[in-house]
Amino acid sequence: MKVRVFLQVAVAVAILVLLVVQFGTGPFVAGFQAVSIPSIAIAATIGLATTVCSAWRWRLVADGLALKLPMRDAVAAYYKSQFLNIVLPAGVLGDVHRAVRHGLDVGTVPRAGRAVVEERVAGQLVLISLTVVALAVLPSPVPVAVLAIVSVVLVGLIAVVGRFGLVPRAWPGIVLASIAVVVGHAATFVLASHTVGVDVSMAHLLPLTLLVLVVAALPFNVGGWGPREGAAVWAFGAAGLGGAQGLAVSTAFGVFTIAAALPGAIMLLVPHRRPQRSGELLEGSSAHG
Repeated sequence: MKVRVFLQVAVAVAILVLLVVQFGTGPFVAGFQAVSIPSIAIAATIGLATTVCSAWRWRLVADGLALKLPMRDAVAAYYKSQFLNIVLPAGVLGDVHRAVRHGLDVGTVPRAGRAVVEERVAGQLVLISLTVVALAVLPSPVPVAVLAIVSVVLVGLIAVVGRFGLVPRAWPGIVLASIAVVVGHAATFVLASHTVGVDVSMAHLLPLTLLVLVVAALPFNVGGWGPREGAAVWAFGAAGLGGAQGLAVSTAFGVFTIAAALPGAIMLLVPHRRPQRSGELLEGSSAHG
């Protein structure tokens, strides 16, 4: 596990170092300076809606696996996991914390872990599906070969999802929640683009946005940084917008994601109250009877 985390961090750091060597620190500074209090407030509002939709998706998956997960607890846990994913290396340790905590609450860590994995995979499946559609329909600098590779990944994810043990009635809600999450993340990236001053039509910006979001989901980052910036540089450069501008946009987006996840830091300070399971309630009632 330590070797894997080290390699993931090393990849992210190497990408960032290469970008600094190529572009200097100017694009990073420009991205930070472009951010304002009003834009952060907008990003945090979008983040709230996105987090609620993510928590709803998780709850639907948990329900499909017969795991109790109140919506209020799901939102709080998701905020915590997002914050931990940002401050801890590898980008997935917050999800591990979310799975273990839920597992301890419901009495089955393996099944709770499965719920988190399936929830994340379902989200990536929808994200990649929307990306493939956008790259195929809208103006895009992405070569056909890349689109073919993404399509192969999509087919592989569909095969994985096909093995999920969720009830069919859960899938419409899961897909709807996932679409809402993608829209929220894309809206935040578009906000970052306008904040930095990118002047391009939505038809040209959307494919780039979705492509960057797909790469950003790779677990080779430090607090979300690394592959995301590399993808933004390549995508914006290929689209004729300039790699430096893509790096500035990705930097502003990174600031927005940190701001949106900050409520998780506050929630981590609140002592976790483990809900009593039905068996425990019956046992306690018998003891007092």
